[in-house]
Amino acid sequence: MATELLTSSLLPVPHGFATRAGGVSEGPFASLNLGFSTGDDREKVEENLRRLAVAAGAPLGLLSRVSQVHGDRVLEARVEEALVAEEGADTLRPPEGEADALWTGVPGTWVAVGTADCVPVLLVDPDGRRVAAVHSGWKGTDADISARAVEALVARGARPERLLAAVGPAIQRCCYEVSAELGQRFTARFGSEVVVEEGGRIRLDLSRAVRLTLLGAGLRAAHVDVLQVCTACEPSRFFSHRRDAGRTGRHLNLVVNRF
Repeated sequence: MATELLTSSLLPVPHGFATRAGGVSEGPFASLNLGFSTGDDREKVEENLRRLAVAAGAPLGLLSRVSQVHGDRVLEARVEEALVAEEGADTLRPPEGEADALWTGVPGTWVAVGTADCVPVLLVDPDGRRVAAVHSGWKGTDADISARAVEALVARGARPERLLAAVGPAIQRCCYEVSAELGQRFTARFGSEVVVEEGGRIRLDLSRAVRLTLLGAGLRAAHVDVLQVCTACEPSRFFSHRRDAGRTGRHLNLVVNRF
């Protein structure tokens, strides 16, 4: 089975939200597990990453990632000029550091964040030719990580009303039951539209909260595409940390700086 990348018609550069199809991992990690911290065999994850690079049409050695910590830190991807000139290598570079978003303005390079229920966001600055990837769990959403990523691009000259965003597959309200305390916290932060109470159960619409964050950061509504896909609802297609009680794989959500 071929590697599958879900895409948005809004973004003008190569990008994608990986599913679990097209890899070599087995068991709870079958098949395109792209995370090293899951307990999967490292050799299989490395092969999966090579397949992802082929699907992305970008050298694996020009991929930048971060060690995600559910915070609001944004980093710039640092790729050596010589490596770019050589069109990268087949060796995966180590993470840039601890953060939950990263961006690049270097042509040919690409950035990605890992998820298994959290919300992935891909940002594109079509004027400044910069791209960013954001990992937004409930903690990062509460900390406005998507807004921090927008601010990082604006600080380099981007106009927020020109930025484009794609919000990828994540656990949706149908499957995301939270505590009453967390529900109240998000209602206070984002409004009642992000929380629904049904039969005494509190459900959180995290993707909607992320969208509201992007709009609050200055993006136009027409420039934010939300893929309404639930990772917890489709076990044959997506990894889900909550559904699988933590023993599952990780997706990578990528965007390539190629205009």
